[in-house]
Amino acid sequence: MRGFFAGLGVVSIGLIALSLGTVGAREDASRPEYYTTKVKPILDADCGRCHEGTSHRGGLNMDTRTAMLAGGHHGPAIVPGDPGKSWMVRLIRHEGPADDPMNMPPKADKLSDADIAVVETWIKAGAVMPPDPPKTQ
Repeated sequence: MRGFFAGLGVVSIGLIALSLGTVGAREDASRPEYYTTKVKPILDADCGRCHEGTSHRGGLNMDTRTAMLAGGHHGPAIVPGDPGKSWMVRLIRHEGPADDPMNMPPKADKLSDADIAVVETWIKAGAVMPPDPPKTQ
């Protein structure tokens, strides 16, 4: 009987390790899945109305990595590996005066600290996204 429980313990430890490995892979900010599952929902909810699809306020299109690297009227939105130099992070942190129209989203509360941390983690890990869709002619 003792052998049965010992074997059950080994199986349980194996399943826990496998489960943690899967969670870790989903949490790896250097993988495109991190952008898709963590970052994109934040950007869609808080930035998309003005910077995705056909709306590019301030000249910024956030639909692709290439577009975010090109940036808008003030330069690149993201600097992969350096959240502190990324306009996007500075603006979502509301680092300007409280009534600064550059704070994003404008005329709204800043993103939660947790959402800002997700964006910062993604940028620090290289701002990896799925490949840009091919350009249509």
